[in-house]
Amino acid sequence: MKHLLENDWEIIPAGGATGKAFFASKNNEKLFLKRNSSPFLAVLSAEGIVPKLIWTKRMENGDVITAQECLNGREFKPEEMTQDGVAKLLKKIHESIPLLSMLGRLGKTPYKPEMMLEEVISALDEELMSYQAVVQSLKVLQAELTNVCCETFTVCHGDVNHNNWLLSDNDEIFLIDWDGATIADPAMDIGPLLYWYIPRDEWPHWLDLYGLEYTDHLQLRMKWYVIAQTMLAIGWHKSQQRYQEMDFWLDYLETIF
Repeated sequence: MKHLLENDWEIIPAGGATGKAFFASKNNEKLFLKRNSSPFLAVLSAEGIVPKLIWTKRMENGDVITAQECLNGREFKPEEMTQDGVAKLLKKIHESIPLLSMLGRLGKTPYKPEMMLEEVISALDEELMSYQAVVQSLKVLQAELTNVCCETFTVCHGDVNHNNWLLSDNDEIFLIDWDGATIADPAMDIGPLLYWYIPRDEWPHWLDLYGLEYTDHLQLRMKWYVIAQTMLAIGWHKSQQRYQEMDFWLDYLETIF
């Protein structure tokens, strides 16, 4: 990584599970480096959804390194997710034709509910199926599968956790970590965001900012995707032996009902 920059740059790991991200700093200049980011990053940068892409370089071993502007700022706090700017940025993402076109060129096809249900079933082992909340949730997903069909597919982030939202010192809002981006029902993003962060009595106002009518069908789709994503999280944390996190999501699964 160091030979891509001048010798007086200091490079340190940025953390994260993949070990692909680094911070590079020199004097007052700071860059965010990542190995093998998706070509999708360039369009995200052009749309102003992630910090500005400065350069892209290919290494001798075939790895591609991207450097982004590293802004002064911080992650969102959970209570800050109610800000109007969150709804407006998510709307911008879901309505972006350039983002949708790029994902299509990268070979992405619509991620439909039946595909997600298959992943949920694959993530559940015999032990997890002994939990009543898991069995009940699976029955709901199967029973409502044909009722959650949606003809509108957009670019979805797939993980709208507050840690992926950044607020710069200039009050700019960005949504980062796009490795799980897909083409899907926008309810896949909207549902978790509302369920996790927005008080129920504020849902109509949030959806009004986003530009969507609060209907029974939207409510069903949001709940379906929240249940499905929660079950995927349970299965993933168990596979990683992260039992505290697994228990957290098992408890959360019960509260959905």
